[in-house]
Amino acid sequence: MTAPDQWGQSIALWQMNDPPSIPDAIKALADGVIPRGVLRFASASTRGATLTAPTEGMLTWLQDVNRLDLYDGSSWVAVSVGRSSWTTITPASPWTQDGNNNGTFQYRLLNISGEESLQFRGALGRASYPSSPASSYVVNNTALPSIVRPSTLRTVVIPCSDTSSDRITLKLDVKTDGYLEVFGFSSSVKPPWIGFNGVTVSL
Repeated sequence: MTAPDQWGQSIALWQMNDPPSIPDAIKALADGVIPRGVLRFASASTRGATLTAPTEGMLTWLQDVNRLDLYDGSSWVAVSVGRSSWTTITPASPWTQDGNNNGTFQYRLLNISGEESLQFRGALGRASYPSSPASSYVVNNTALPSIVRPSTLRTVVIPCSDTSSDRITLKLDVKTDGYLEVFGFSSSVKPPWIGFNGVTVSL
């Protein structure tokens, strides 16, 4: 009969006194090793359809979001998103990239302690405003992809130039439709740049 492995992982190993059967020996080893490795799935829905009874300690890699998940006995929790590359956001006219030499306006998907998050960097510039500007402006030309849209409105503070502005911060709404709207402009608040470095919101 099979014997357990020496590391206490309950992996069944075929013994010399077991009936000769290469298929059974391979199956016993595979059944023990595969669930303890990192299982790869196209998406969470594919994983759910395949692993109908996951066991505590299982690890999976989801290819659509590049995320490592751990089953803690009751649910899947994110361990890491791996390397998430930056994606450039095309600004809405008349905003331009690299305001105040702070870099290109970009976003990336992060995971912080199991929480999916959206992070920004860079800055936008603007050469001029109307004499009576609107109180708010949408600053991205096209909506962010659905994978990085928050489940509810996220409101945070962003910096702006104190040149031509009575204030040095503005309000940024990261909206559920993927648009980024900045509030606080007025006849006395016409900053030549607004910044996004380090701004992070929960999804």
